[in-house]
Amino acid sequence: MNVLVINAGSSSLKYQLMNPETGDVSAKGLCERIYIDGRLTHKVGDKKVVKDIPMPSHSEAIEAVLDILVDPVDGVIKSVDEIDAVGHRVLHGGMKFSDSCIIDDKCIKAIEDCIPLGPLHNPANLMGIRACQAVMPNTPQVAVFDTAFHMTMPPKAYRYAIPTEYFKNDDIRRYGFHGTSHKYVARRTAELVGKKEFKMVNCHLGNGSSLSAIKDGKCMDTSMGLSPLAGVPMGTRSGDIDACVVQFICNKYNMSVDDCLTMLNKKSGMLALSGVSSDFRDLSEGVDNGNENCQLALDKFCYEVAKYVGAYAAALNGIDVLTFTAGVGENDHVVRASVCEYLGFMGVKLDPEKNKVRGKEMLISTPDSKVQVWVVPTNEELMIAQDTRDLVLAARK
Repeated sequence: MNVLVINAGSSSLKYQLMNPETGDVSAKGLCERIYIDGRLTHKVGDKKVVKDIPMPSHSEAIEAVLDILVDPVDGVIKSVDEIDAVGHRVLHGGMKFSDSCIIDDKCIKAIEDCIPLGPLHNPANLMGIRACQAVMPNTPQVAVFDTAFHMTMPPKAYRYAIPTEYFKNDDIRRYGFHGTSHKYVARRTAELVGKKEFKMVNCHLGNGSSLSAIKDGKCMDTSMGLSPLAGVPMGTRSGDIDACVVQFICNKYNMSVDDCLTMLNKKSGMLALSGVSSDFRDLSEGVDNGNENCQLALDKFCYEVAKYVGAYAAALNGIDVLTFTAGVGENDHVVRASVCEYLGFMGVKLDPEKNKVRGKEMLISTPDSKVQVWVVPTNEELMIAQDTRDLVLAARK
C-alpha cells in the first residue's frame, strides 16, 4: 500500500509517500511560500529537486506534489491511482476525537468546531484536506490528531481547577500535543522491551518539548495543556508560568493579552534565557565558549525535564522505562545525561559510552539500572501512515 502523508501549514505543506508495512519512504518534500510564489523541494533518496511553481493556494501545492510524484524523471509512481490513501496530520481534535478517523463531512465539521482550540493550525490542516479532496476525490482520506493519544487521561489529570462552567461550556482542559510521536514511541518501546504492560515516561525533546506518563500503552498525563505553551521551557516557549506574570506584564507595559502570549510563545524559552538562540546546538556551542547564559538555559531545561519525570514517576507509582526521542532527545547526549543525573534516587544509571549514540535506537542504561533508559527515534509520519492503513483496510471489510 502507498500512503501519502500530508502535514499542511498556513503557507507550507510537507509530504511523504511511504509504505506503512515497511516504513520505506519513496519520496518526500516540502511546498513553501504558498500564496506568495511557490517553491517545491522534492527528494527521492539522495536526489533533490527544487522547482519554483506558482502556488496561489494549497490546491496548486497538492497538484504540484502529485505531478512530481508521477513525473517520468523525478517521480516514483506511474499514476496517482497508485496512491491508496492520504493521511493528514491535524493538530487539534478537542474532545471530539480519541482516535484517528476517515474524513467525511461530519469529521470536517468537527475539525472546524475545534478551530477556537487550534486557531493557527486547524484552518491550515483543513486547507490541506480540502485541497486533496479537490484533486483526489476518490482516494480515502484520514485525519490523525496530535491530541488523540492523550484522550485516555483521567479527569484528575486533564481537568483544570477552575470553575466547571469553563470546562462544560468551552471544553477548557488539558489536551496535550505531540500525541502521534508519543503513540509511536510507546508502541515501539513495547516491541523493544518485549511486553505490553509496563509504565514509562516518554521525553519528546526538541524545539517543542513535551513529556507523557504512559501505562500499558495509554497516556495517563502529559505536560502540554490547552495549548502547546505549557510544560517544560522550549526553544521559544516559556513553558509553565504563573498566570499573574501575564497580568503584570500587560498592565505595566500596556501590552494586550495576545501580544503577551506571542512573547511567551515566540520570544521566550531557550532564546530568552540564553540571549543567543533557540537552537540547542547553538546553546551547546555557547557553553563550550564559556557563555554563562547558554549554560543557564540548558541547566533550566534539564532541571524542568527531570522534575516532570519525577512527578510522572510518582503519578504512575514508579516507572519501568524512560525514553528519549525527537531532535534533542535523540541526538544530545549531554542533555540526556544531565536529566538522568537528577534521577539517581530512582535507580537510573546510564552507560556513558552507549549514551553517546546519536539518532539511533539503543538501550543506554546499565544492566543494573532499575529503570531501562532508551533512545527511540520517533517516526510520526509512519504512525500516520499506519493509522491510515488500518482505517482504510477496516472500511473495506
